[in-house]
Amino acid sequence: MSDNKETQAIRLQAQRSQNREHSVPLYLTSSFLFEDAEQARAVFADEEEGSIYSRYSNPNVDELLEKVCFLEKAEDGFAFSSGMAAVFASMAALLKSGDHVLSARAVFGSTHQLLTRVFSKWGITHSYADASAPETWESLIKPETKMILIETPSNPGLELIDLEFIGELKRKHDLIVVVDNCFATPILQTPIDYGTDLVVHSATKYMDGQGRVLGGIVVGRKDLIEEIRFFSRHTGPAMSPFNAWVISKSLETLSLRVEKHCENALKLAQTLENNEALEFVRYPFLPSFPQYELAKKQMKAGGGIVTFAVKGGYDAAKRFIDNLQMLSITSNLGDTRSIVTHPASTTHSKLTEEERQATGITPGLIRVSVGLENVADIIEDITQALAKV
Repeated sequence: MSDNKETQAIRLQAQRSQNREHSVPLYLTSSFLFEDAEQARAVFADEEEGSIYSRYSNPNVDELLEKVCFLEKAEDGFAFSSGMAAVFASMAALLKSGDHVLSARAVFGSTHQLLTRVFSKWGITHSYADASAPETWESLIKPETKMILIETPSNPGLELIDLEFIGELKRKHDLIVVVDNCFATPILQTPIDYGTDLVVHSATKYMDGQGRVLGGIVVGRKDLIEEIRFFSRHTGPAMSPFNAWVISKSLETLSLRVEKHCENALKLAQTLENNEALEFVRYPFLPSFPQYELAKKQMKAGGGIVTFAVKGGYDAAKRFIDNLQMLSITSNLGDTRSIVTHPASTTHSKLTEEERQATGITPGLIRVSVGLENVADIIEDITQALAKV
């Protein structure tokens, strides 16, 4: 069969049953039967393949993982109930007290809370490195450093990390590299090409793409996934068969959707770049983007997120949001519907003001998840709302 991503996202399917169904059915079962006592023993002993319990594995989940592993060029994977469960497990399963994590400063708010308030209780420390100062990263690596954790592009500031540079650090210091690839998706970049060990996704976002279900996925090196699988089987954050079925079906259109998200986002960014109500517009494939050359080097397109800062701070940003007529006001992203979020007061509100400033989350910053509506309608709604600020 073809090794094309678009084709395999559609054609990779769980084995058909005796009913010869074209679309894979839902396997809504908590457990699975054995023919006899000996088969039960053999499956539990890993001497024979077979499903045991849907917290461990399920045909719908297995199909989804096979697709994502193919798309990300990964050896193995595990699916979770949410993106943050995937982020948590990718660290908790592999780190122990005394270990140190080198993290990009620009990470999602809940990832920041894990590093500062959860893992710190277990004696796991971290240091933050700035994407704008790659020359400082190596000096932050300690003898006890075990992992590098990054998002690229970051949420919400769209900071990029040079994946080739991170791969070199990993090889030099024998570290585990974990990359949150949610914003780019495997359609736009595959971090494993650069030596990344684990790739994390909030499948809630672009993989589902329609704001319906929650899910998280970690894929990567087989030996590391085995540790994550053991941890997750016994702590229970598994994805439900129904959510896996929904997301697996959604992957069939991922390439088409991402292409349109990127096309609409670039047109929006280009239109807004000279809007007098804005301090700046950020989009990786705008020539004015500070890391434009890096974006062109490691991404096939700029993604579906545009950020900009409204002049006048929070009050002006609030007026802009309240004047929107079509775009949704919610904290999700990657949806067919365009979404506006004010990170400082919502997704990153639990950070201190100093922490927000350090990652470029100013009071006037707006994140737009550009949807699949007619781009003229998206532009019209945003520009009319800005005109009233």
